[in-house]
Amino acid sequence: MTGSTTTTARPRLTIAVLTKNEAQRIERCLRSAAFADELIVVDSGSSDDTVALARALGAQVFVHADWQGFAVQRNHLLAHAHGDYIFFLDADEEITPALQQELCAAVQSGARAVGCIRWRVVAFGRELKHFLSQAPVERLFPRDLLQRFEGAVHEHAVLAGEPLPRHTLRTPLLHYSRDSVRASLEKLTQYAMLGAAKRARAGKPGGIGAGMVYGVSVFIRLYFFKLGFLGGGAGFLFCYFIALECFFRCVAQHYDGASLTDTVGR
Repeated sequence: MTGSTTTTARPRLTIAVLTKNEAQRIERCLRSAAFADELIVVDSGSSDDTVALARALGAQVFVHADWQGFAVQRNHLLAHAHGDYIFFLDADEEITPALQQELCAAVQSGARAVGCIRWRVVAFGRELKHFLSQAPVERLFPRDLLQRFEGAVHEHAVLAGEPLPRHTLRTPLLHYSRDSVRASLEKLTQYAMLGAAKRARAGKPGGIGAGMVYGVSVFIRLYFFKLGFLGGGAGFLFCYFIALECFFRCVAQHYDGASLTDTVGR
């Protein structure tokens, strides 16, 4: 009698990236993710070479230019993903070789868990080596248990079934948070308005007073308690821009309330 061998297919990993006008950063990002079984990009209507560069690097690119918020765009990514696991990567991030090994091991384990990451922050050309990363962010999911994302900004995942355990990967993700003052100012406007709309929907207080309290408290926490001051000028600017964003969320909520339902593009 001839014996038979049963083989089990190894789990497949999809890495999914959102883009819009990321021509200067997309190559570094996608090259770091080239080990994935499936590499997909959802573009929000770039006017630069982002789409062409992504396709040249072997990514499957889908254009969804009708911007309706980050959650909707991530849901487009989810719809195009076919791997057993999906890892969400931003265009200003890079997977290091050490993190690649850890991601592959997590996928091959077949664990029914959510993988969370911390960041190594690079701002204004300098790595903030002493900066204490914020709370871990969910990025790796079993594809069949991830139903959708909700929220216009700082979106959250909705999972099927019982709550899944969370596991924080040991190796941080390299995050090129802010390349320049100009880019930071542009990002400030976008995220402040999205944050203002989110605060308004949640019924949180707005106005200059609330913004001052919010912004100052965030700056103190990041600059002193999270050791941003050890990053020199780059550390100061990094913390200050985040604090400004928090301040203008509250101010825009109060003064621009009627227009917060307008679409804010990425």
